[in-house]
Amino acid sequence: MKNLLVIHQSAELYGSDKTLLLFLEGLDKSIFFPVVILPSDGPLKIALENSNITVYIAPVLKLYRKIFTPGNLLSFIRDIKTTQRFLAKLHQQYCFTIVYSNTLAVLAGLFFSKRHHLKHVWHVHEIIVHPKLIAALYPKILNRFAQVIICNSAATRENLTERLPALKNKCVIVYNGLNASTPDGFNAANKNSEHKDTITVTLIGRISRLKGHKWLLSTYINFLKSKNIKLLFVGSPVEGQEYYLDEVNKIITENGLETEITVMDFTQNLETVWQATDIAVMPSTEAESFGLVALEAMLRKKPVIASNHGGVTEIVVDKQTGLLVSPGNEEALAKAILTLAFDEKKRESFGLAGYERAAAKFSLQNYIDGITHVLNI
Repeated sequence: MKNLLVIHQSAELYGSDKTLLLFLEGLDKSIFFPVVILPSDGPLKIALENSNITVYIAPVLKLYRKIFTPGNLLSFIRDIKTTQRFLAKLHQQYCFTIVYSNTLAVLAGLFFSKRHHLKHVWHVHEIIVHPKLIAALYPKILNRFAQVIICNSAATRENLTERLPALKNKCVIVYNGLNASTPDGFNAANKNSEHKDTITVTLIGRISRLKGHKWLLSTYINFLKSKNIKLLFVGSPVEGQEYYLDEVNKIITENGLETEITVMDFTQNLETVWQATDIAVMPSTEAESFGLVALEAMLRKKPVIASNHGGVTEIVVDKQTGLLVSPGNEEALAKAILTLAFDEKKRESFGLAGYERAAAKFSLQNYIDGITHVLNI
């Protein structure tokens, strides 16, 4: 039995949280015993404990933009000492053999694995471009403190290895995966049953700077608002960044679009959202490392329109399972939406091809097997 210390950045159920949950639920417990460290209570903690997975709450030494102020640095140093003492006590109890850090944001595994001479597997779910200092620093940290680096896409790996070519021998690509089965009662052919004459374009994800809500809103205002198309935003802002949501709501109100654009809080049950959706969009203004929402949409047989950069280009095949558009180009985004909005056969064709691709290339079992192989190296 290998006891596995898992350190993760949040207790929510967005992309990296959800993929961690799926991995740990599917992990062979006759080989591995996972112990998870989270920074707080939340839906991920509840879900893990419901699956009989041991969870503790402690500082995970999360790196964030405002950490370099004197007060925050002092707090971070105190947390290092607190966390290392706490993990050392857990180590006495569990005798960990592997440390698995999930996302670049957590640094607790770096210090702990180094001090106790343990194998450190670091799973990277981010493409960091700025701040430039952090973007340049992380590859060096990975090279020094991780024995194996799991990248969730080729785009993620390239972002690291272009900055530090020495990482090529440490990086392994393991694509995220999801279960291909659909819930009882879900029927992609019955999409938008309540508004059959209206095309619903759905953006699921954090309301944040990089997800492209403003780009999509501007595109809608300039090109789409008279086309019997409605937008659905599903997601909540990061704590402390509620102003992004305020800005989105202000644009909607100032343009009198309250009946055309709906903003919903994040929900764990997305099936009613997918049932109402005709087209899924991922208009990210910066490259995302993977794009789990695209995969979820494809498994619900929905065509996907996405920005032509980052890991999502390894998921969506242009003109086969969806359409890829130049980031920030309103005219191109509008053209893509209109192309699919008024061609039901193309939406169905892209949706079916997307489902087949997602089920074959991005299966949950492939994902679990890929990480398990790395842990066993």
